[in-house]
Amino acid sequence: MADMVPPDRTGRVGHKGNAQSGKVADFRYKSSPPPEAKGKHSRTGRKNCGRGKPDNAKANGQVAQGAHPARQPQRTRPRGAPRYRQAYAALDLGTNNCRLLIARPSGEHFTVIDAFSRVVKLGEGLAHSGRLSDEAMDRTLAALKVCSDKLRRRNVHLARSVATEACRRAANGEEFIARVREETGIVLDIITAQEEARLAVLGCHVLLEQGQGRAVIFDIGGGSTELVLIEPDGRAVPRILDWQSVPWGVVSLTDTVARKGSSLEARLERYSEMRRVVSESFAPFADRVAEASKRDDIRLLGTSGTVTTLASLHLELPQYDRRVVDGLILPSTAMRGISSRLSAMSMDERGTLPCIGQDRAELVVAGCAILESILDLWPAEKLGVADRGIREGILRSLMAGDFADARERKGMDTARNEGSAAR
Repeated sequence: MADMVPPDRTGRVGHKGNAQSGKVADFRYKSSPPPEAKGKHSRTGRKNCGRGKPDNAKANGQVAQGAHPARQPQRTRPRGAPRYRQAYAALDLGTNNCRLLIARPSGEHFTVIDAFSRVVKLGEGLAHSGRLSDEAMDRTLAALKVCSDKLRRRNVHLARSVATEACRRAANGEEFIARVREETGIVLDIITAQEEARLAVLGCHVLLEQGQGRAVIFDIGGGSTELVLIEPDGRAVPRILDWQSVPWGVVSLTDTVARKGSSLEARLERYSEMRRVVSESFAPFADRVAEASKRDDIRLLGTSGTVTTLASLHLELPQYDRRVVDGLILPSTAMRGISSRLSAMSMDERGTLPCIGQDRAELVVAGCAILESILDLWPAEKLGVADRGIREGILRSLMAGDFADARERKGMDTARNEGSAAR
């Protein structure tokens, strides 16, 4: 279980973060035989299907028993039952996407048995109104009901569902969380930016390019971007040295920097303004890592729709293929070139490109601006691409914690039996 060890939780240099969330799980299920598997299961890694499509099969599992997220309910696994058969789930509700991953442990890794991903645009209009709109909440609830159905059908043993920047920011974020619980049974935990960064590192650090120098892992989301400076130093999970979260993601930046016309000049001017806004927010982190960024052996790894989309364009893929994108390492100059090209194109022109389409045609420019700003402050020659992150980090945390609990209980049982035998 080396890859499932939780990361270092010591203080982050130069940044005062909020306390980590104490909420661990939101669903526990009655024990029942799992449904028959259909088709081949895929593992996390280069052959894993990362962009799950909705499964329209009717629910046939047992109804979930809601549990208070802050306390630890009793495990439902019968004593002695094979642990590898237990299903774990991670749900990540972001500013733009709702994603679910359900998996079972498989050695030091896990095997994905179900997945779901849908663009919900929860943070649409949030930058101007400060609130989640009724339309955005309705779209998101529809997606979460699909997730709830999958959780029931898969007889999930332990799950964690998190919400990020949109719910952190919105004046009615807590009200929406309560509505989600009432209508779907899912208890969303609004995690801090610090916890979001930690989970992203835990989920994708294994894809870092081999080397000895320090590295930066970043996550460009819909409403925020997290930057994390790490030092591998031989441990299973790298030590976090510093981190920063800024309130600029592909949705929030797009909504904040207004369009100034449809001409090429206007498009480039808007892109330049996006770069300026993001770079100013990154400045404190850039100053703190300036000395480390001068080394020749620095490495960079990105987890986001932006980097996977640009990697797909670099490979000239006719459609997105996670198997060839996840774990790819590309020249940073190539990613800059694609970013510049996209920023000069009209939205209609971007919408015709494979792997972008109309859904991403507007937001991808903001992602490019954020990416180029990151490359400015951490000028690594190569960029690693990860189609994994928070959900995988949650799964590893859940499995590691559950296995540690099991070892502790086993040790206590052994000690108790030995004590009884001695008497």
